Amino acid sequence: MGALSDPVRLGVVARLAEAGPDGELACGTITTPVSKSTQSAHFKILREAGVIHQRDQGTRRLNRLRRDDLDARFPGLLDLAIAHGRDVIAEWARQPQATERSD
Repeated sequence: MGALSDPVRLGVVARLAEAGPDGELACGTITTPVSKSTQSAHFKILREAGVIHQRDQGTRRLNRLRRDDLDARFPGLLDLAIAHGRDVIAEWARQPQATERSD
């Protein structure tokens, strides 16, 4: 539950949900308003909490939401997290360009 308590992680979860049930996104394709190292820490928290599955493909790390596992264990929780994550992403879009990461 703590893994879903941060707005950046909620935004990541919402972006992964947009990729579909079998969709995978590379870390670099998910834009957040934090530095690359901070974003990596957020991915680690999500992975260790069992929210996402990561696999390496060449030089890329692909991420997939573990939707089936989470829905079985916590019915409805992921839908709420995704909805809130979409709100977070919309807020990022309204922020001035100066808040985007610069790496």
